[in-house]
Amino acid sequence: MKLPRRSLLHLTAGATVLSALSRMAIAETYPARPVRIIVPFGSAGATDIVARVLGHWLSDRLGQQFIVDNRPGAGSNIGTEAVVRSAPDGYTLLLVGPPAAINASLYEKLSFNFMRDIAPIAAIVRFPNVMVVNPSVPATTVPELIAYAKANPGKINFVSTGIGSSPHVNGELFKMMAGIEMIHVPYRSAAAAMTDLLSGQMQLYLGTAAATIGYIKGGSLRALAVTTAARAQALPDIPTVGESVAGYEASAAYGLGAPSSTPVEIIAMLNKEINAALADARMQAQLAELGGVALPGSPAELRQAYSRRN
Repeated sequence: MKLPRRSLLHLTAGATVLSALSRMAIAETYPARPVRIIVPFGSAGATDIVARVLGHWLSDRLGQQFIVDNRPGAGSNIGTEAVVRSAPDGYTLLLVGPPAAINASLYEKLSFNFMRDIAPIAAIVRFPNVMVVNPSVPATTVPELIAYAKANPGKINFVSTGIGSSPHVNGELFKMMAGIEMIHVPYRSAAAAMTDLLSGQMQLYLGTAAATIGYIKGGSLRALAVTTAARAQALPDIPTVGESVAGYEASAAYGLGAPSSTPVEIIAMLNKEINAALADARMQAQLAELGGVALPGSPAELRQAYSRRN
């Protein structure tokens, strides 16, 4: 049977309208059940902390639980792949961190393309990393650490939350620029890395302020420097690495993503709620206490930020 051209156009237009109305209806009722925020790292790290702070806010605002689901492994690739393969309905989200920009060049074969398969929702926060050492390390400054490392090659083990994680990459950059040798020891979570660092089995960590600031203020770890170009507002007395190693600079930004093809109406709603959170004085104070700076913006701005890093 051949449909007249006018009838075919009417049917096509009708289908488009129905699809748009369907998406709008989904957005109006979203969320109708609990939402998972997959954190592609273990507990106690910056990614986990940010997800829990944000999840609490969204749960209160939207009337459904936003549940943190830790999926560590393979430098965040296991958790990211779980989101890529999930239904694009807004009920499985990804807490995005620095490995999203690192892994494409670090791993030869990935089962996903981050820029293609993850839709950006919103940036959340930027943290400085902090160079901390166990108090048994005989160094109170970066120059003293460099001198100790050169005099004792191979005696400094630096921990990370996995290959390709921000602490790993920042540590390798420091090794290269300072001209020293340190042994990298990856862990599946910040909690496990911190346990061995606090016990003295490991010596150094270039972890985010969110993961380290409590131990610094409590005296369990000694902060030598922050990795940002300028001193961190939360730790104003701590110098930058760049003050001793010219040109060194690094920071860690975090955001929220979803499987590609997630309805744009749901992404817009979540972006609006996250930006409302970042404009709230209590949320800003909470992030500042963790050493972070809020990063409000659009999905397009988050995509552009990760495009520049890839």
